[in-house]
Amino acid sequence: MSRSLSRAARLRQIENLLFRNPHGMRVVDIAEACGVNRRTIYRDLDLLSESGVPIWQDDGRFGIIREQYLATIRLRFDEAVALYIAARLLSRHADEHNPNIVSALNKLAVAFPDPLAEHITRTAETVRGRPTNPRFLQVLETISLCWAENHKVRIWYRSPRSGMLRERVISPYLLEPSTTGGLYVIGYDDWAQDVRTFKLDRLERAERLPERYEIPADFDSASHLADAWGIMTGDTLVDVRLRFSPDVAAYISERRWHPSQTLEPLPDGSTLMSFQVSDPREMTPWIRSWGASVEVLEPASLREELAAEARALAALYG
Repeated sequence: MSRSLSRAARLRQIENLLFRNPHGMRVVDIAEACGVNRRTIYRDLDLLSESGVPIWQDDGRFGIIREQYLATIRLRFDEAVALYIAARLLSRHADEHNPNIVSALNKLAVAFPDPLAEHITRTAETVRGRPTNPRFLQVLETISLCWAENHKVRIWYRSPRSGMLRERVISPYLLEPSTTGGLYVIGYDDWAQDVRTFKLDRLERAERLPERYEIPADFDSASHLADAWGIMTGDTLVDVRLRFSPDVAAYISERRWHPSQTLEPLPDGSTLMSFQVSDPREMTPWIRSWGASVEVLEPASLREELAAEARALAALYG
């Protein structure tokens, strides 16, 4: 029994070694790392291959075909439920049929008893029924792979303002869904010589480049996005103050809407929310969703923008 466990542990060790060495390893080095002879390693490599691990061999070196591989993950039931909830949220924000989402959900359903498995399968079918967007999938899969393997990627970005198609070379640092909808890639833009954010829906094409890059050690995704309402960052912070009427004050107090927020209950039952963001325009759809239950006090530019919209709506509906 102990011998079987020892082999199982060694197989996991070899799998981990090969994954962490993208250029492959020689059998003698694997044997030395595992403390066994080369013949044993050859047998273990055959076992891994037979179990479905995609292994390549070239000029005496062995490695894992990374495009076809993800390590086996064992989940507790509560961890699987957490993934199910994340998948439900993802499915609500996905406008297109993404076969990768469908496939992942179907695999997740196998791990659940009924009726949870049935709900996951229904979620997969909901996504399957949406229109297919091959361009979006090509862009997403190319950027995802380049991000995973630290390869630069050439993108063709269409500006929503001018409609012009611009070519850029970026080093992906992060793929991030926005709370306002859409999926974005954050990365270093060679042309701008700075970190930029691009919405994947606006990319016409993406092309993997042979040139590699390293994500700077001082880049922290949480810090980078800390001042954003959703995804847009900037060099300056804007003070935002919103007054929510008594009918929604309790609901506003139930959540933390932004890391910098403070809430102040007012004598009339309303609530004053204050925080700082990089680009308050990004939160405009969220503010609109509260209708007349919220008043923008600051900044003045945002207040005037929404006031102009209200006047236009009043004129439209008489």
